[in-house]
Amino acid sequence: MINDDQKTTSLDLTQIREDIDSVDQQIQQLINRRAKLAEAVAKAKFAAEENPLFYRPEREAQVLRNVMERNDGPLSDATMARLFREIMSACLALEAPQSIAFLGPVGTYTHSAVLKQFGQDAVIRPLPTIDEVFREVEAGSAHYGLVPVENSSEGVVNHTLDCFKTSHLNVIGEVELRIHHQFLISENTRKDSIKQIYAHQQTLAQCRGWLDAHYPGVERVAMSSNAEAARRIRNEWHSAAIASEVAANIYNLETLHSNIEDNPENTTRFLVIGREKVPQSGNDKTSLLISAHDRAGALLEILAPFAKHQISLTSIETRPALPEKWAYVFFIDLEGHIEQENVKAAIEEIRPLVKEVRVLGSYPIAVL
Repeated sequence: MINDDQKTTSLDLTQIREDIDSVDQQIQQLINRRAKLAEAVAKAKFAAEENPLFYRPEREAQVLRNVMERNDGPLSDATMARLFREIMSACLALEAPQSIAFLGPVGTYTHSAVLKQFGQDAVIRPLPTIDEVFREVEAGSAHYGLVPVENSSEGVVNHTLDCFKTSHLNVIGEVELRIHHQFLISENTRKDSIKQIYAHQQTLAQCRGWLDAHYPGVERVAMSSNAEAARRIRNEWHSAAIASEVAANIYNLETLHSNIEDNPENTTRFLVIGREKVPQSGNDKTSLLISAHDRAGALLEILAPFAKHQISLTSIETRPALPEKWAYVFFIDLEGHIEQENVKAAIEEIRPLVKEVRVLGSYPIAVL
């Protein structure tokens, strides 16, 4: 028999569900209203400009920061911003679908970074090498490219830095992706008979401690990518792979163990490359390429103007200035935008001291 308390609870739940349905309807109406405004933006841009830009990194960064600042829970700031990212992605696709070239194949962490930055409605273009990502964007075959530049555990991606030495593309954004490795099996895998574990060699290194503890006698096989490792185990009964959640979803794999990386703070930074320059967003970073003269104290001379103008440097990397012998270029990241007076002043003081100063781009600091 149902007592009065149970009846009251049932009535409360019914009312709550009706309220949820009502809110859902309002949300849907507002999202469609936003989409219609996005279509209006597209019409206005096409009417005013011959080749309008639709992806505005500085505008998106400002919107997402505002979302996080006014959020009062119970959803976290990051969760709320991710929801808005997808709404913005869908609206941008209505205005003009954006094609994004990236280091493939699908299912890699670079693919995950594309989804984080551009959302599910971006048109993805996986390519086999970083060089090809640059070429596709330079040729206009893709609107933008996304390439890895550094990992908190493994250091910089030299190939990406070297591509900037010959390319005149701009850095227009950055993405920081926390790297979580998943231990994956297929529906054919016999869990007690795993003889091989496939993954990229860096992933195997980043999970060495966990693998030593849980699968000490199992062969570890280095693959060209974690996505390839995930693809390979689909039809094997004796193997497992280490890859991302995106790869697990693409190849319909089961996550047997989650987040097995030895360093839970392991993060990879990616750069978004494009042909245009980005206005100030209010919280920006600038990347420079500086070719110095071969003389004692050259780096100290370069750094002094930044200290003088109170500019914080976040990264300094050195690469050979081929084909010259024993010559080097410096890649420097700093806080601030090239349009800020102190940044301009510092760079102008550096120019007469070096062979070349090239601004690779000013862009919003990663929001998510």
